Amino acid sequence: MIAHLLCDYTHTMAFDWDDLRYFLSVARTGRLTAAARRMGTDHATVSRRVSALERELGADLFARSPRGYSLTGAGERLLIHAENIESSAATIQNDIAGEKFSLSGAVRIGAPDGFGAFFLAPRIGELADRHPQLELQIVAMPRVFSLSKREADIAIGLERPNKGRLYSRKLTDYTLHVYAARTYLETHTPITSRQDLTDHLLIGYISELVFTPELDYLKDIGDNFVPRLSSTNLFAQLHATQAGAGLCILPDFMAHGTTDLVKVIPEQLEFVRTFWIMAHLDLRDTARIRTVIEFISEKVTENNAIFSERFGARSDG
Repeated sequence: MIAHLLCDYTHTMAFDWDDLRYFLSVARTGRLTAAARRMGTDHATVSRRVSALERELGADLFARSPRGYSLTGAGERLLIHAENIESSAATIQNDIAGEKFSLSGAVRIGAPDGFGAFFLAPRIGELADRHPQLELQIVAMPRVFSLSKREADIAIGLERPNKGRLYSRKLTDYTLHVYAARTYLETHTPITSRQDLTDHLLIGYISELVFTPELDYLKDIGDNFVPRLSSTNLFAQLHATQAGAGLCILPDFMAHGTTDLVKVIPEQLEFVRTFWIMAHLDLRDTARIRTVIEFISEKVTENNAIFSERFGARSDG
């Protein structure tokens, strides 16, 4: 009798563990279509699997609305357990499957556009050659990446995280200076002090769209400096500067080696920021994540000279 009751209880409490993957994908994207793309399936399958999980658990996990799917209280509680299960599965894969297996699969790297596209992209092919089973993805965008939502496996950021189960370490400091094209300086009034900058067109970020205070450089120059030409994209700022549109604060590692850009009053205006590398604490010790982190750190160390150009050459203008 007792055995029969236990069997019935086990049957009623059982559910398909695989449904948790679909639940996590919807929780992280907020939409069935986006979750389906991430899972490599169709939205009907995702909807069916999530609904099945809700029936099996006897709880509504999401509040549905035209804006998408948001977690209910029960969904929030399940999210904690589901992420722990996901992390445990990753640990099992790394510990049991062995080094060869764990160095296969996708690793997504989220990074600011300058670091991701300008510095990392030309070098990442070397890592792909070393480990042919790795699939390397670079998401180079001016934004903060959520590691807890698995928007990236590894993130490069300008601020060290102060909450969450995250591993972080300093990659490097890097310097920035005011730059102008040589042709611009030849045809505009001389610049000998920061006050002279008010007579020139400044290029910078759109203030209300700056994703981190670390990029709000102009406030460090003074209260009256506002860009008249602005963009969320650092490459747009760089190209506008090279075309002679005005002055711009640029990272030295991006201006390094260019012949058409000149530092303006570097002895008076120099900015220092820091790149941090981060990963979810549960994934840090997996071989594929550790390998990519060490590769990025290795490349930054090898090229340290281009990241810090303190007390650089004076303006030719």
